[in-house]
Amino acid sequence: MNTSEQQRFDFLYEQHLTNLTLQGKRPATIDAYSRAVRRISAYFDCCPDNLSTNDLKRYFADLIASHSWSTVKLDRNGLQFFYRYVLNQSWQWLNIVKPPQVKRLPDIFTPAEVSIVISLTHQLLYQVCFLTLYNMGLHLGEAVSLQVGDIDSALMQVHIRDAKGGKDRLIPLPQRTLLALRYYWQTHRHPQLLFPGKDGKPGSMMDRGGIQKAMKKVISDCNIHKSISPHNLRHSYATHLLEQGLDLRLVQHLLGHNSLNTTARYTRLTTITRKNTALSVNQLTNSLVLKWECDI
Repeated sequence: MNTSEQQRFDFLYEQHLTNLTLQGKRPATIDAYSRAVRRISAYFDCCPDNLSTNDLKRYFADLIASHSWSTVKLDRNGLQFFYRYVLNQSWQWLNIVKPPQVKRLPDIFTPAEVSIVISLTHQLLYQVCFLTLYNMGLHLGEAVSLQVGDIDSALMQVHIRDAKGGKDRLIPLPQRTLLALRYYWQTHRHPQLLFPGKDGKPGSMMDRGGIQKAMKKVISDCNIHKSISPHNLRHSYATHLLEQGLDLRLVQHLLGHNSLNTTARYTRLTTITRKNTALSVNQLTNSLVLKWECDI
């Protein structure tokens, strides 16, 4: 970009950041939406205020070829915001970029596998972290952000703060998990965090990448052939609660889901559902009178 082009970009970019803040967007959203504007500006080496529809089509075609659909969606939404609130232009080509509608079911642990994974995890910090993720159905970010003051041992509940969507929620604290958290906290005695980072810096949380690597290692050691990450502990928590007969709406509250439909997908993962389905399918098949079987 030449000097005047760069100055125009800088001005519009600052407007973009200001509008994102004024709209109450969360820090992660501001970061993603601002990155979208920087990325397309770098791609064309110009301020993105005069790009044509064909330019945008070409850009997103290349983005789809080189990035995940989650990145594509974030860039689409970020540029939509930029055009609408900074450039005051309509977003006529929004439907050009349509991610495929994919509805996958996650792999889940059995309760026995959860026990094995936690037991065979070598380091205490990861053992307690995995137990916390599973026994409270947390997102990884929620777990590593837990603070000492979030634990209410009198009421045996945990205050999950500023979770996905900016919502707080209260969830039950299992006695066993409380004891494990207390035992682990004694090893570091951080004044604020339950899972502090190893660098010892104030406010530094446990490294998420380290947690993911530890999970991958123990899954391999346990010879479990499933597509598993720490997040699958949350999926397993929800599925196992439904198997125990907990009401679907209560599970929705525990997970912090906005829509009951999001929680309802776990009903398809329960052993009860699978057994009932298999029984019905077998009954249906066995009711058939097949002449050729008489000759077998």
